[in-house]
Amino acid sequence: MPEFMDVHRSMKDVTPEQLSEAHQADLAIQGEEGADFKHAWADPVSGMVFCLSEAPSMDAVKRVHERAGHPADEIYEVPVQA
Repeated sequence: MPEFMDVHRSMKDVTPEQLSEAHQADLAIQGEEGADFKHAWADPVSGMVFCLSEAPSMDAVKRVHERAGHPADEIYEVPVQA
């Protein structure tokens, strides 16, 4: 299944608890889109959040984040890893 990295740019001052809540919201509905949200990272100073997931499509990732209440600003397929 393809892997995706998505970016959220508007989460300035996000706390660890808020990041965990947002990630849990994704996990709660990921199965409905056939996705697996693996991990999330945040930089509270810049407001950047990055999420790694496996999903059948970029649209599935987009739908999960939108339904969970935090739409992604950008989504990238990451087919090459080292």
